Amino acid sequence: MALGSYNAWPDTNLTFIAEVSTNSIDEILSYNKDNIPNKDFIDGRINVPFTCDCIDDEFLGHVFPYTVRSGDTYDRIAETYYANLTTAVWLAQFNGYEPSRIPDNAVLNVTVNCSCGDAAVSEAYGLFVTYPLADGDSLESIAAAARVSEDILQRYNLGANFSAGSDLVYIPGRDKSGKYPPLKSRKNKVLDKLMSSKRYEDQRLQVPGSTSEKSDSIGAAGSTSSRGLAISVDKSVEFSYEELAKATNDFSIGHKIGQGGFGAVYYAELRGEKAAIKKMDMMATREFLAELKVLTHVHHLNLVRLIGYCVEGSLFLVYEYIENGNLSQHLHGTGWDPLPWSTRVQIALDSARGLEYIHEHTVPVYIHRDIKTANILIDKNFRAKVADFGLTKLTEVGGSSMPTRLVGTFGYMPPEYAQYGDVSPKIDVYAFGVVLYELISAKEAIVKAGGSMLESKGLVALFEDVLNQPDPREELCKLVDPRLGDSYPIDSVRKLAQLAKACTQENPLLRPSMRSAVVALMTLSSSTEDWDVGSFYENQALVSLISGR
Repeated sequence: MALGSYNAWPDTNLTFIAEVSTNSIDEILSYNKDNIPNKDFIDGRINVPFTCDCIDDEFLGHVFPYTVRSGDTYDRIAETYYANLTTAVWLAQFNGYEPSRIPDNAVLNVTVNCSCGDAAVSEAYGLFVTYPLADGDSLESIAAAARVSEDILQRYNLGANFSAGSDLVYIPGRDKSGKYPPLKSRKNKVLDKLMSSKRYEDQRLQVPGSTSEKSDSIGAAGSTSSRGLAISVDKSVEFSYEELAKATNDFSIGHKIGQGGFGAVYYAELRGEKAAIKKMDMMATREFLAELKVLTHVHHLNLVRLIGYCVEGSLFLVYEYIENGNLSQHLHGTGWDPLPWSTRVQIALDSARGLEYIHEHTVPVYIHRDIKTANILIDKNFRAKVADFGLTKLTEVGGSSMPTRLVGTFGYMPPEYAQYGDVSPKIDVYAFGVVLYELISAKEAIVKAGGSMLESKGLVALFEDVLNQPDPREELCKLVDPRLGDSYPIDSVRKLAQLAKACTQENPLLRPSMRSAVVALMTLSSSTEDWDVGSFYENQALVSLISGR
């Protein structure tokens, strides 16, 4: 259960608000006994009740259905009809219509965020109001109106600027009796909803006759694949904030080993094991839940292992510590010795195996959506592990590709995803092809000519210009990482480049599967003289392309 603070616009009425929020007038009145003295006249903010659901097992929110009227725009619907409880950007992301082509009478999904509380802040509050900030608001004024302390309000909204005039914050709300209901459980509600969903998903996995590997993170028995690549681990450990803070000297700069888009990473030693702790703020709930969902029931030697989590104050994910940084640092950074060619091929094979596993050996199938060299970690033996599953999307086997919100990294996105938002495992295949080009050249995915983005060129286009020549070997040598000197077999380079070209085909149907890429790389890894891929590819066009015939 949650409430939305609806800042009524001039000339609106309770009938309209009840319609767009799918409530009865009496239900709305029951939560506004003090601030609606006259139901025929609405002035200022009122609280609108709605259910707080776990949407796509990724974040807490509610989806209101709205029927489009003539002349409606995403801006008008978000700012006026829903009083900034949502945004035009969110409406565009969760609906398949172009902003300029919203058909009359279409039913839109209007998504509004919500909160269920946080036991680490207080167990006294279990009902929350999603509150769109407006001009004139401040921490002091909102705390006074809600009758809670400024400290409590700020702790529920870490980093929020209450005087910004826009954005959402969450404030404790009162029920129909005018009281603040307490948090029902000491567990974080976001995590509870996720685990409830995961238990249901586990039941679906245990269909008689299923040959897929079952998760053991919720108590199901895990199995080991015939190749010996999959491993079983116990359920992820729930750590306390105190334990994590002690292990990182209160998350001091001396323990910080990295910074990503969703949080900082710290080195720690926990319970006798070296670990990397990612600290994320509460606004990254979607990414936190995505990683937790994948890594608590998908286990493989070439996927980074999740040790545990913590949901006190901030969101924390605890991973195994990988000693040699990430592939981007080795290829593009300074202070690292150049990776030998054989090591590069092995890293490509390891990464392909990790992706093959989530694409073809799990139910449902997972799509990483952010494959890049920065998300491939290198261990002490220079073996690779795929990491950072915060943008991962799941899809049912055989399901159709559906438009989705655009996430990922520029330079690694295939055309069908960048233009239309189409999602399939082939978007990971395309990004993997870019990684292969980087392994060959040590160039960034976007090559800046003269240091200017205006003159930049994608690595895919750069290699295609060379590979489309009748005899590309001489020009291909010019693209090889100069730090390798002459210590590489050009035939092996050519074959890896041909595989990268196949992976980055504009038409996703022409790209190989990750299983095919693994087979090709296994052959390349074992021998650079003969690379007979004909028996492994059913599509003759791919055979010709990768083998160079």
